[in-house]
Amino acid sequence: MKQSTSVIKRPLKLPVSIQAEQNQIYLSELMKPDPSDSAHFESDIQRKLDSKTKPLGALGDLEAVAKQLCIIQNTLSPRVVNPQLVVFAGDHGIALDGVSAYPQEVTWQMVMNFVGGGAAINVFTRQHDITLSVVDAGVNYDFPADCGVINQKIAKGTKSFLNEKAMSGAELDAALVAGEKLVAQLSAEDCNTIGFGEMGIGNTSSATAIISQITGIPLEDMTGRGTGLNDAQLDRKLSLLNQAFEFHGKQPDAKAVLQTFGGFEVAQMVGAILSAAAREMIILVDGFIASAAFLVAYEMNPGIRGNAIFCHQSDEGGHQTLLQHLKVSPLLNLHLRLGEGTGCALAFPLIESAVAFMNQMASFEDAGVSSE
Repeated sequence: MKQSTSVIKRPLKLPVSIQAEQNQIYLSELMKPDPSDSAHFESDIQRKLDSKTKPLGALGDLEAVAKQLCIIQNTLSPRVVNPQLVVFAGDHGIALDGVSAYPQEVTWQMVMNFVGGGAAINVFTRQHDITLSVVDAGVNYDFPADCGVINQKIAKGTKSFLNEKAMSGAELDAALVAGEKLVAQLSAEDCNTIGFGEMGIGNTSSATAIISQITGIPLEDMTGRGTGLNDAQLDRKLSLLNQAFEFHGKQPDAKAVLQTFGGFEVAQMVGAILSAAAREMIILVDGFIASAAFLVAYEMNPGIRGNAIFCHQSDEGGHQTLLQHLKVSPLLNLHLRLGEGTGCALAFPLIESAVAFMNQMASFEDAGVSSE
């Protein structure tokens, strides 16, 4: 079984000074719509599903997953190849204002736990033979060069969005490009299935602000307990988010929202999601923070929806509301609120099962069974 270590041989370190022209090329390439008409092909998929030795629709949501995988890969025989899970880590200036039950130092400490193999995501990726990579997108810590962390640090954490934008435009573009390049490299290593996790004290506040700004859902309906806030801490978190909204006002588009309220780990995840969709990869979406990143990417390119499988419904406040807004159904509801990509890893066997029955289950004709 594979070990839970980084797959990148030469860690990528992308400076903030990446030229704007390169970023514009990157964005234009990843935001092109897919003009293909798949109606005829979808009929072929449905015929194959209905020919299997079972009553029509008897495998329920697993059939929907199998159909989606066929469409993503443009084949009646989908495959999962070299599955990867990437955890992006970054610190948030807003954490220093008291929105979390944990101190900021926990971010880098948990990153070291990831590369040491001791976290929940390590357990589940080892169990299901998924390769795990851990990325420093913007942690307020200097990791040893040989510790196994992929260095894509944009800065040592964002600024507090309570009274200024979380990141500059150049930092945002650098983060988007970093996520894109990482996925490009994994795709070149024959990965066709990728999930994304995150770690960053304060990032539920970031995600809450992003979702509320883009969807218009009130902060009161989106703000949850994150790392386990008590009632007083939750009230403070909501109060700070309202203050930030009063200061910044309504942002004009998703990219501006990400720059104002996002984290470097969220921004790199956005670039990674856009990159994975452009490369026709299967995208596994984790919980609340990962779904916020997906929302931004979706606003930039709505065509990515077809590549995304939403792995679970988080217990974090507002996730169910966001899933309803996106009109998607998660595979699992285990009342998780851990992050790290754990929902992706736990849902992965269902993806494998969808592939297996689509490719291996006999048809009525092959088995000599009457279908009427």
